[in-house]
Amino acid sequence: MDMTIFLHWAEFAVRWLHVITAIAWIGSSFYFIALDLGLNRNVPGPADGEEWQVHGGGFYHIQKYMVAPAAMPEHLTWFKWESYATWLSGVALLILLYWVGAEMYLIDWTVRELAPWQAMVISGLSLVVGWVAYDLLCKSRLGNNPTGLMLLLFAIIVALSWAYAQVFSGRAALLHLGALTATIMTANVAMIIIPNQKIVVADLKAGRSPDPKYGKIAKLRSTHNNYLTLPVIFLMLSNHYPLAFASDWNWLIASLVFLMGVTIRHFFNTMHMRKGMLWWTWGATAAIFAVIVWLSMLPLLRDDPLAETALSPRQERFAAHETFPEVRELVAANCAMCHAAEVFMPGLAAAPGGVMLDTGARIAIQAQAIYLQAGVSHAMPPGNFAYLTDADRALIRRWYREVTGGAL
Repeated sequence: MDMTIFLHWAEFAVRWLHVITAIAWIGSSFYFIALDLGLNRNVPGPADGEEWQVHGGGFYHIQKYMVAPAAMPEHLTWFKWESYATWLSGVALLILLYWVGAEMYLIDWTVRELAPWQAMVISGLSLVVGWVAYDLLCKSRLGNNPTGLMLLLFAIIVALSWAYAQVFSGRAALLHLGALTATIMTANVAMIIIPNQKIVVADLKAGRSPDPKYGKIAKLRSTHNNYLTLPVIFLMLSNHYPLAFASDWNWLIASLVFLMGVTIRHFFNTMHMRKGMLWWTWGATAAIFAVIVWLSMLPLLRDDPLAETALSPRQERFAAHETFPEVRELVAANCAMCHAAEVFMPGLAAAPGGVMLDTGARIAIQAQAIYLQAGVSHAMPPGNFAYLTDADRALIRRWYREVTGGAL
C-alpha cells in the first residue's frame, strides 16, 4: 500500500470529523451565550429567567434556575462532548499533518534547524505548558480582576505568537497558536466548568446551598471561551491563506485577530443583552482588519532577495535523485508561474497555499505535495491548463516512489 495516499485519506477523514464537531461545539456555545444574555429576568417564581422561542414548527419555553427547582430532574443533558470531540479530533489532525509531515508543514529550516522529534516535543509541550500557565493565572489573585487578567493574557498571546514564529514555519506558528487557544478552551470546559457544575448539581439534589464561588469561577472561564472562539476559527483557516501565515508579520497579524474577536463578540453580547447595537465595534473591527491587510503586503514591498531554502537530509535525497533535473524542468514549466515568490499569474496576490516551486530546493521540500497533486491525481495544474502528459505524471510518481520506497 502507498502509505502517502493512505495518510492523505486519513487526514481528510479526521479533518471532516474535526469540522463537524467544531460546528456542533461553536453552534451550541453561541446559542447558549445568546440565550443566557437574552433571558427575560422579570418572571415570577424561583426561575432566574425564561425565554420563548420558535423553531422547526414548534414553540419552546426555556427556563433558567440558579437554585434547585421544585423537582430536580434525574436526567440532565450535559453540553460537553462537542468540546471534547473537537479537541480530540484536532489533536489527531495535528499529529497526522504536522507531526507525521513535520519536514513539510512544521519545520522551516530558514527559521530554525530542528529535527522532527525536536519540533514535535516543542509542539506538544507548548500546549501543556500553555494550559498550566493560563490555569495558574486564573487561579491567582488576578482572577478577581477580570479586565486586568484579560489584558495580561493578551500580552502573553502576543509573546507566544512571536515565539512560535521564531521556531516553526509560518503555517505551523499560526496553527499552534490556534491549537493552544483551543486547548485552553476545552480544558476550561473539561477541568473547570463541568466539574464545578457537577458540584453544584450534587449540592442542589442534596438540598444544600451551593457555594457561589463555583459559579464565579465558571463564569470567568466561560467569558474567556466566549471571546476566544472567533480567533480560533481564523487561525484554523489561516493555513489556506499565505498572505496571513507567510507574512513576515504573521505573529502580529495573529495577535490582532484576537482584538477583532473581542470587538465582534462585544457587539453581539451587547445586542443579546438588549442593550442596543454598538455599531462602533464594526468600525474598530474594520480598522484592525485594514491594518492586517497592510501588514500582509509589507513583505511584497521588500526588494531584498529571499534566501535560498535549506534542506533536511530527507529532502536532499529528493534533490539528489537521478530524475530530479527532469522533474525540476517539468515543475518550472508547468507550476512556477503561480507557485513562486513573485507570482506572474493574473488574479493571484501570492503563491496558492504559500507553496513556492521556483527553486530546486523548494521543489524538493514540496515533493509529497507535488506527488499527490500532480503525480497520483490531476489536481494540478488546475484544469491542466499547462498540460502535463501521462508520461510527465509517471515521471513524478517514479521520482517520489523511488526516493521513499513506498513510505511516507
